[in-house]
Amino acid sequence: MVIGAEPVIGTGEEIRSVDPRTGAALDPDYHAASVDQVERACALAKQAFPSFRATAAERRAEFLERIADLLDERRDSLVERAHIETALPRPRLTGEVGRTSGQLRLFAAELRAGTWQGARIDPARLNREPLPRADIRQRRIALGPVAVFGASNFPLAFSTAGGDTASALAAGCPVVVKAHQAHLGTAELVARTIAEAAADTGMPEGVFSQLVGGGADVGARLVRDPRIRAVGFTGSREGGLAIAAMAADRPVPIPVYAEMSSINPVLLLPAALESRGAELGAAFAGSLSLGAGQFCTNPGLVLAIEGPGLEAFTKAAADAVAADAGATMLTTGIADHYAAAGDALAARDGVDEFARGSRPDSAACGRARLLTVDGARFAADPALQAEVFGATSLLVRCADTAELTAAVETLEGQLTATVHADEADHLLAAKLLPLLEERAGRILFDGWPTGVEVGHAMVHGGPFPATTDPRSTSVGTLAIERFLRPVAYQDVPTALLPAEVRDENPLGVWRRLDGEPSRDALAVDSAD
Repeated sequence: MVIGAEPVIGTGEEIRSVDPRTGAALDPDYHAASVDQVERACALAKQAFPSFRATAAERRAEFLERIADLLDERRDSLVERAHIETALPRPRLTGEVGRTSGQLRLFAAELRAGTWQGARIDPARLNREPLPRADIRQRRIALGPVAVFGASNFPLAFSTAGGDTASALAAGCPVVVKAHQAHLGTAELVARTIAEAAADTGMPEGVFSQLVGGGADVGARLVRDPRIRAVGFTGSREGGLAIAAMAADRPVPIPVYAEMSSINPVLLLPAALESRGAELGAAFAGSLSLGAGQFCTNPGLVLAIEGPGLEAFTKAAADAVAADAGATMLTTGIADHYAAAGDALAARDGVDEFARGSRPDSAACGRARLLTVDGARFAADPALQAEVFGATSLLVRCADTAELTAAVETLEGQLTATVHADEADHLLAAKLLPLLEERAGRILFDGWPTGVEVGHAMVHGGPFPATTDPRSTSVGTLAIERFLRPVAYQDVPTALLPAEVRDENPLGVWRRLDGEPSRDALAVDSAD
């Protein structure tokens, strides 16, 4: 573990990561954080908060860039350890290192741009009738220390130095991470890297800590600690709801940004199916089985209208899945849950299996699976929307456009919704689009949802149960807003104003001057 600037050893129960291919416990052994160690991490985070949030954006940007540089320098050792702990392929993990460092650099650039501060100035209008207007200025400030829970399926990009950590640090919030037990060695390497970067760039002690321990113990203590002001989580619906309930039950409730459950519907419209059904089937199977299906954006549901095009799609998808040899899943627990959840879905009335991958060569190896049901039964049975975390998908065969629309109207909140449409489908797509907007954080056409670009416009979020808060995202620069809050300054003397909202705009940031975007200084006569 890392608490403040120092690596420490927990004093609680022994915990080890496990090689999912063999079931062998991996060295070294770790120990859960004690009550006192959780307390110290939170106390240091609170102690660091005033100076860290007051640190210039340029210095925080340098801190993020130093983390990124060190991660890139240590790429090979990170990839090797993560491969041993997760069985994810080395090329995938190499890309994940780049994604993680790239995300940190993106937030560094966002800090320098300054728009994240949301500066606004409504100058005084002393001669306004019937009443004068006060001088009111606004900016956003950091919420406070943030607890981050590492994810099982992304040991780098959604864990210790992942998007939640990067966006919280960018906002000026100290971070306390609860490492995921599936990849403790990787988490330790990254945590030590962040601590080194903090020391190299002169950040206050306590700006970052990482703890080891169970979610029901160490995680619960973190969420309930009064010094923690927000939580970032990526994982199961059960885990996210438990954290949200704890946070709401505190004497002072705090926001929880939990990414939880999504089956990511794919809509195959008639003209697209007719023109390229077989091509779509093969591509769908590739997206479904990528990484043993262990993506939160995995296409777990397909909706289409009966016809020859759908038959071509079904055959191609079934052939591809039958030929798929599967892959070792992240943990034996995840593999067991995957098998049980798939069996439960297959046991629902009216559900039939029409394809399954080749028999796995180990207990932790996920076997791809395709199920099907008719549109009327799908619309009538909410249990058919249960997420199966892995390479299982349910094909819903609809009789006509009305049944397809009815099925879409029953959907829960989703991270993504995908539409495959040719030009002849655009009228139908236009009718479905508002329904999808109400239900998904990202809508994509003629692609597959498993890739999530890190950028300014990306939304990786959505209505419940995809997340606990549909108003933001855990990927992309908008994620910083989760850990900020607005403050207004009314008739505050110029000498006491934050630089972002002073008349002269010394930082050169974009602001809204009387509602208009500008980087100009505020003209003296505009306040008369």
